[in-house]
Amino acid sequence: MIKCHLARLMGERKMKVMDVARETGLNRNTVTLLYKETAQRIDLEAIDKLCGLFDCEVEDLLERKVD
Repeated sequence: MIKCHLARLMGERKMKVMDVARETGLNRNTVTLLYKETAQRIDLEAIDKLCGLFDCEVEDLLERKVD
């Protein structure tokens, strides 16, 4: 299972979904799906934009959880 830490990163910076969408150019729905961890697919460009916005690495944004 893949865990997305977007909600934590946004909370640390007190950002809203619209703030992230505006800053990255990503669709608001894309950001919402990642925020709620309901996304089924993630575009590599979206990951790159989010990592750029939060000045983080992919492993800071996404984590593989082994059950």
